[in-house]
Amino acid sequence: MQNRLSERQQAGNLRALKPEGNLIDFCSNDYLGFARSTELKRLIEQECNTNGVLNGSTGSRLISGNLKYTEELESSIAVSVEAEAALLFNSGYDANIGLLSCLPQRGDTVICDELIHASAIDGVRLSNANRYTFEHNNLDSLESKLKNAKGLCYVVIESVYSMDGDTPPLMELINLTQKYNAHLIVDEAHAFGLFKKGLVAELGLEEHVFARIVTFGKALGCHGAVVVGSAVLRQYLINFARSFVYTTAAPFHQIATIKVAMALLERSENITGALKNNIQLFKTHLNLPAGSMPHSNSAIQCILLNNNDKARTIANALQGAGFDVRPIFSPTVPIGKERIRICLHSFNNEEDIINLAKTINKLYHE
Repeated sequence: MQNRLSERQQAGNLRALKPEGNLIDFCSNDYLGFARSTELKRLIEQECNTNGVLNGSTGSRLISGNLKYTEELESSIAVSVEAEAALLFNSGYDANIGLLSCLPQRGDTVICDELIHASAIDGVRLSNANRYTFEHNNLDSLESKLKNAKGLCYVVIESVYSMDGDTPPLMELINLTQKYNAHLIVDEAHAFGLFKKGLVAELGLEEHVFARIVTFGKALGCHGAVVVGSAVLRQYLINFARSFVYTTAAPFHQIATIKVAMALLERSENITGALKNNIQLFKTHLNLPAGSMPHSNSAIQCILLNNNDKARTIANALQGAGFDVRPIFSPTVPIGKERIRICLHSFNNEEDIINLAKTINKLYHE
């Protein structure tokens, strides 16, 4: 263990935990400010006082941990995102692990975008299916894999990618997967909230997607995730998704928080507009050379710096200037794609956003 840690330290990419500070938040996934919302906190407390009985769930949902309240929430979420059914998981990681480890069988094929999240990669690895990746958002690369697919075929993408912040050509991907009778699975973790119900719903493509994964730990400011799809898929996951079957159910507080956050999102008229305005404001004030940023219209904006040392140096300088911006090192991103990752929020004010952009311009050109 120590040898591997030493190797990582020498390579300049040793990870370490860092406690919270008092810097201006440009790194969290709290895109809509729900995690810090006093209104949401009040509503959660009210919901728990009105409906809560137990502190913990007491067991897995298949034994003692299932509640009518939870099933009603799942039905409500399904209606909200235009799906037939939904099943809650304790986290986004659990949802991807559960879905992708049990759905494909030996002899089937899973084809993932090369930048898919680690939780999806881990889930596919646990299946017995043939596994392939295609070049990021490259339809020709995907089609070359689809032509050689065996058995049932699943294509796994994200609607907003967690490191580059870009979106896929979703309509073209749907057309291509339908051409080869493949089933499209879309992880909406970073799109939900930016697009109020996710990119799939924003484009009205719900009927063309086999399954969607929505996590609540980003824009909704709470915890947990849901897989939405057909009623048959829900029943299948209840029986075969090991991360659902063999875990203690989420406590009531977590379920109530999801319910209240979803309701708050429904009635928050201008909150996504405020986030989109802040994204555009930041991009307008950047003055960086072409190719220094992946194309992104999402809350995730990245400055490519091509090595760990430069990413660390600029991130430290930004933190010294009062901005909480974090470096992303390899192997989280490929070698040569090291970066600083900026997350914008509906609550960031205009002055802070402009000052951040100007500081980045100065540091980049030094």
